[in-house]
Amino acid sequence: MTDHADGIVVGVDGSEASVAALRWAAGQARTLGTPVVAVHAWQPSTAGLAPYAPASGRPTVAEERLRAAGLLASAVAEAIGPHTGADVRAVVAEGPPARVLLQHARGALLLALGRTPHDQGVVPAVGSVSRACLRHATVPVVTVPAPERTTAGHALAR
Repeated sequence: MTDHADGIVVGVDGSEASVAALRWAAGQARTLGTPVVAVHAWQPSTAGLAPYAPASGRPTVAEERLRAAGLLASAVAEAIGPHTGADVRAVVAEGPPARVLLQHARGALLLALGRTPHDQGVVPAVGSVSRACLRHATVPVVTVPAPERTTAGHALAR
């Protein structure tokens, strides 16, 4: 994959909000006749471990990459279904999420990100990755809220 993509780029971290953003982007992409690029950024977890931590307890880079690919594949299957076709491309990239998303969104129609609804009913706050993307993106950025939950734990239909 090059440093940029055409179509709609979606940041996917496995959360309900990112799955909602992916589902929204897929609908918009069908309408616009453009592809969806689902991007999951991951970073090696060894950075947070003490240097004396046993090597046997650390996952390998290959294991972490495989875990990241599995997370992305699950999110794509949940949002779009098991048969995605050529109009959806899944990209697993190593690096800080905001930087990876901004690189992949260069030249895209837009960047879609999920956000968690705020409890007070006011405009939801966005996380640090979304803030960085909103601040530095060269394309429009859309934030898609996660589905609201009822007291029984089921998503409300919209």
